Amino acid sequence: MQIPIDTYRLPNGLFVTLSEDHTAPIVAVNLWYHVGSANERAGRTGFAHLFEHMLFQGSEDVGSNEHFEIIQRAGGQLNGSTWLERTNYFETVPSHQLEVVLWLEANRMGKLLPAMTQQKLDTQRDVVKNERRWSMDNQPYGTWWEKLPALCFPPGHPFHHSLIGSMEDLDAASLDDVRSFFEIFYRPENAVLTVTGDFEPGQVRRWIEKHFAPIPRGQGKPPMPDPAMPDVFGSWKREVVVDNVMLPRLFLAFLSPVYGSDQFYPAGVCAAILGMKKGSRLYKTLVRERQVAAEAIAFTYNLTEGSDVLVVDVTGRPDVSSEQLEQEVAREVDDLFANGVTDDEVARAVTLIQAEYITALQSASERADRLSMFATYFGEPSLINTQVDRYAAVTATEVNGFIRERLGENNRASLLYVPSEAKAREARTSKEMFEVRE
Repeated sequence: MQIPIDTYRLPNGLFVTLSEDHTAPIVAVNLWYHVGSANERAGRTGFAHLFEHMLFQGSEDVGSNEHFEIIQRAGGQLNGSTWLERTNYFETVPSHQLEVVLWLEANRMGKLLPAMTQQKLDTQRDVVKNERRWSMDNQPYGTWWEKLPALCFPPGHPFHHSLIGSMEDLDAASLDDVRSFFEIFYRPENAVLTVTGDFEPGQVRRWIEKHFAPIPRGQGKPPMPDPAMPDVFGSWKREVVVDNVMLPRLFLAFLSPVYGSDQFYPAGVCAAILGMKKGSRLYKTLVRERQVAAEAIAFTYNLTEGSDVLVVDVTGRPDVSSEQLEQEVAREVDDLFANGVTDDEVARAVTLIQAEYITALQSASERADRLSMFATYFGEPSLINTQVDRYAAVTATEVNGFIRERLGENNRASLLYVPSEAKAREARTSKEMFEVRE
């Protein structure tokens, strides 16, 4: 499967990726800004996520929330998201609405500041604070998004602090702070614009030139603090959180090779062997056979700077203590460390990864997002066409080499959630009632 790709750069630095596909009468527009929580400075965290909200609050020619209204009236879908290393905005619309989307994205890139007011900042600051309360502070296990990076990366590291930001930093953000952050990072030379789907290339080029070329480039962004990390933690790091939850849950993290490197692909295959779908080692052993876990998965963060992180995420059953859960997971990782993986396990994992990847690329929106990602991180959107082969080339020898180097006790960070006593009693009672009904 080869995805057609055409790329060029406007004089103001905007990187453009086009991928023509007339299978369906739709187009996907995807805009990545190379800014995330890693670019925030101490005392001003949460800005990247705050801007995910602010950029939907209108620009010089677009009213507050009108971006949503225009796209939805056109029969389209849209959203945005923030991560440690990037922020993206995306729309999928019927083909004849393409210029409208390009105009909307260009208007907020080039004309957001005249419409930015203290009232909008205060409103969206409250929205983000409520989102933090709902998704993290008052959500079972919700604080893992904040606690696990803080456990894995030292203070001062760009990945250490919370993606969503602290309440104190959000409260301290001034309108001048927000304006300055926008002027530095939300500029054309720090962005990738991708269009995929049913369009005429000459026409879309003219529209992009018309709407984006007049936007001036910025002054350049400051470098992040040095993201370098050692290959391993050096010792087993551990944090225990007593929380208002009913079941124990363990996040076990390992420093891992950065996304896109040659060493990343064996790590990705290892994660799939450990915890991708119900045929994985963790699910078969902990959920089905020993019945100590309710869920078990493994994944990588896919970070491109300093170090990536491979995470094992296992939720225990009501009759299993937090200590037992941690011991059972450690035993499974120890077995993997001692005995390695087989050729058959690698072949299965590679097949699963490839199938998931190819299935995702059938979506115009997902295709656009992956093209933007490879262009943003590596300057090469054509890497989208190499991933299947890169995984296919991974051998059991390479995966076992990764395991020996990275899954030992000197490279483990445990974040263990322990139910409060009241919740533990509630969980035991619920289990007993369920068993009686059976």
